[in-house]
Amino acid sequence: MHLRVLGIILAGGKGTRLYPLTKERAKPAVPFGGKYRIIDFVLSNFVNSGIYSLYVLIQFKSQSLLQHLSEGWQFGGILKNQFIIPVPAQMRSANESWYQGTADAIYQNINLIEQTDPEVVAIFGADHIYRMDIASMIEFHKVREAQVTVAAIPVDRRYAVEFGVIETAPDGRIIGFHEKRADAPHIPGQPDKVFASMGNYIFDTRLLINEVCADAAAVGSSHDFGRDILPSLVGRSAMFAYDFTTNRIPGDPLGVQPYWRDVGTIDAYFEANLDLRAVTPALNLFNKKWPVRTVGYPDPPAKFTFDDENRRGQAIDSIVSGGCILSGGMVRNSVLSRGVRVHSGAVVDQCVILDNCDIGRRAKVRRAILDKNVRIPEDAQIGFDLEADRRRHHVTESGIVVVAGERSQVEVATLHT
Repeated sequence: MHLRVLGIILAGGKGTRLYPLTKERAKPAVPFGGKYRIIDFVLSNFVNSGIYSLYVLIQFKSQSLLQHLSEGWQFGGILKNQFIIPVPAQMRSANESWYQGTADAIYQNINLIEQTDPEVVAIFGADHIYRMDIASMIEFHKVREAQVTVAAIPVDRRYAVEFGVIETAPDGRIIGFHEKRADAPHIPGQPDKVFASMGNYIFDTRLLINEVCADAAAVGSSHDFGRDILPSLVGRSAMFAYDFTTNRIPGDPLGVQPYWRDVGTIDAYFEANLDLRAVTPALNLFNKKWPVRTVGYPDPPAKFTFDDENRRGQAIDSIVSGGCILSGGMVRNSVLSRGVRVHSGAVVDQCVILDNCDIGRRAKVRRAILDKNVRIPEDAQIGFDLEADRRRHHVTESGIVVVAGERSQVEVATLHT
């Protein structure tokens, strides 16, 4: 790579579409896959890529994120270029406000960029589940002599209305941006595909500083990279799209397609978790050359007890994390986080269960997400009568029930007994 790189992770969004999982925590701190947090994926991508100078810009409900970073993401080295530092809003704007947009977040922290003095700045979001060798994107940026490089992923053209679409010339140079338009231009040579922006950018440092300063003074700007900064650079800077499908992860078999999921809604979050149950999951968490790093807990191993008819502790096509005890209960097609207890006769089917939940005897839970510390009483049922569930819980249009962590055992019992 041979460039001085500063990584800035934008982790300040509200995450309203993931409510109620974001009622008491920042979206990047939402648990995922049994043991991780969403932010662990972008942090792991940076560290595995050899980039150790990282600022994490935080804002809403930041305590959950601060605690996770302090427990699992502190470097112990003495080198000045090895740090992961959370940065709250600095109130450096003229009206001393919170971050008003992604570009404003960078503007309020220009002093950190100037102090670090990098050659390029990698600005990445903290909202997606994916693995990426960021060093390959930086090498692409260097070889193209680009001033700005935007990570892009090909998606079916029918989804153009859901994304910011990048228009490119055949050599990958960006010639336009189109926000959520059905008629957005297709990828050259691929009439059924468009390039969707992943919200990950590489900037030459001086250009970045000049542009966010100019944007801060612009009347009417929304102070956002996708809406303001990048469209304004078309035709006056060397700006290229980096095709994410060309990214390769060390240790993965040849032919494996890169995995990227936006988990911005409850349905997308649920589906991405259950993706991990596959025999050969598209997201490989078992590649030792590219580990997904997180907090290490001193949990005991998972335990399965009893082998009697109708009282057998077992899990099928599921992920079961450390500290779980399946005490005569059945788990199918589910993801269990740390310390979950499933009692005799209970059945958990197509569920995402977060830390320290307790499923009582003979209880049945189907197509549900249980937040941390939820207690499901004996004989209760979740996910079988959606109208009844809606009176106490959040239920998506597709029928996924989310039981929030503050729900009490009494409330659930009253509903289902």
